[in-house]
Amino acid sequence: MKFVRNYNHMTDFIRFFIPFYFILFFTVSFVGISYKVAKQIGKNPDVLPKDDSAYGLVGFYFKLILSALFIYTMLLLLFPEDIFSAFKINIPEPDAVKYSGLAIMILALIWVITAQLQMKNSWRIGIDSTTKTDLVTRGLFRFSRNPIFLGMTMSLFGFFLVVPTVIAFSFLIIGGMLMQIQIRLEEEYLQKEHGEIYTAYKKRVKRMLNLY
Repeated sequence: MKFVRNYNHMTDFIRFFIPFYFILFFTVSFVGISYKVAKQIGKNPDVLPKDDSAYGLVGFYFKLILSALFIYTMLLLLFPEDIFSAFKINIPEPDAVKYSGLAIMILALIWVITAQLQMKNSWRIGIDSTTKTDLVTRGLFRFSRNPIFLGMTMSLFGFFLVVPTVIAFSFLIIGGMLMQIQIRLEEEYLQKEHGEIYTAYKKRVKRMLNLY
């Protein structure tokens, strides 16, 4: 009975924590930061294309995944018993794994917001080909060329540890693939814009994380 009570307490906590977390994540790191930068540069930093190009398609799928993630977290909140058990992956689930997942999610949020603030006016959602921005190599960018995408990936990984379902795993895999495509598009643009400076930066810092 004690195990059941503890399990129910954990489930209740998770069902409220997950939607609150993702709402906070995107409200602060996208809406809030974007608003702050928009006031400073005088234009919307969301420059993802809305056309029928391949790049536009990547942006569309990003928004689709975010919408699906929001709906899934709301379903977790409203129908926890059904959603937690739906498409569940049968792996051992000690509390330590769930606590680790929660910790990873919280650290990922702090990491992403820190990286965005360190970008200052260079922060963009997408590739801004109309304005040349500074190449940011300080702070977290000393350890990762793409700390924001790294943090977003880690948040989805933590989510999967907390809610080990096929759906959560799909968010991790599909979201990770879209981010890797976006990373390569952005790095190609940065290479053209910053030339040898960016080449030297790539030699010093790995795409996702320097493990030293």
